[in-house]
Amino acid sequence: MTNRKIFRVKVKSGTLVLGERTLVMGVLNVTPDSFSDGGKFFGLKRAVAAALAMERNGADILDIGAESTRPGSTGISTEEELQRLLPVLQALRGRLKIPISVDTQKSEVAEAAIAAGAEIINDISGLKNDPALAEVAAKHRVPLVLMHMRGTPLTMQKGPFAKNVLRDVASELRRSVTIARRSGVAKSQIILDPGIGFGKSHEQNYELLAKLSAIAKLGYPLLVGTSRKGFLGQTLARDGKAAASEERIWGTAATVAASVMNGAHIVRVHDVEEMAQLAKVADAVVRGGR
Repeated sequence: MTNRKIFRVKVKSGTLVLGERTLVMGVLNVTPDSFSDGGKFFGLKRAVAAALAMERNGADILDIGAESTRPGSTGISTEEELQRLLPVLQALRGRLKIPISVDTQKSEVAEAAIAAGAEIINDISGLKNDPALAEVAAKHRVPLVLMHMRGTPLTMQKGPFAKNVLRDVASELRRSVTIARRSGVAKSQIILDPGIGFGKSHEQNYELLAKLSAIAKLGYPLLVGTSRKGFLGQTLARDGKAAASEERIWGTAATVAASVMNGAHIVRVHDVEEMAQLAKVADAVVRGGR
């Protein structure tokens, strides 16, 4: 087990203390084509109800995404992303006590989302798609999550994969941090995500989870998202058929526990109530009952 370093990240509504306990980030996809929930929350009333339920069930952060990044997806325009995202942010403003993160690769979307109440930017491209995202984060002094992704959602699972996944992830995350810092983002406002499932083989995902401490040595808090992902479906396959998304909750639980024990500060999940309980118990194990 890894001893987590304590970090303090400032959001407009206060300070997130990372490392004293694991924070749970609830995933809200306001898309018609998410891999995990198939448009379940595509619609304003359903999205708002789901967001409020996640807060009640123990989410510490809500991560809203309006563009699917499932393997093979091609993306949408800035205009369409904003049309999906902004009504949800506006409807939630003043109703949630937890900070909202916006999952976007576009600086224009991030700018508008912050104006509508979002407090964190979560960029799966690690500033490859739009480096100006870092300038938005710096200007508004909001935390910036930098994730590692090999390729794009359209190409990421086609390979070839990195020969040394730890070295590849660490190298690319350093590159992302350099861009962010040069744009004025404070070191204390950067969070790193190794990008489980984004351009890695199934085996490499498990290697990253087992060796998270190597990524922690970069000196930043870690966010890990394994929830319902395809590598779990392959591991849990029966008769050659991958387990469906909704059948991966126990597999997700195992990887969330591994993430906590190996140093994750934040876990990004769909099943908030169950994973909040798991994180609480895993934290107690890490502390040795203290």
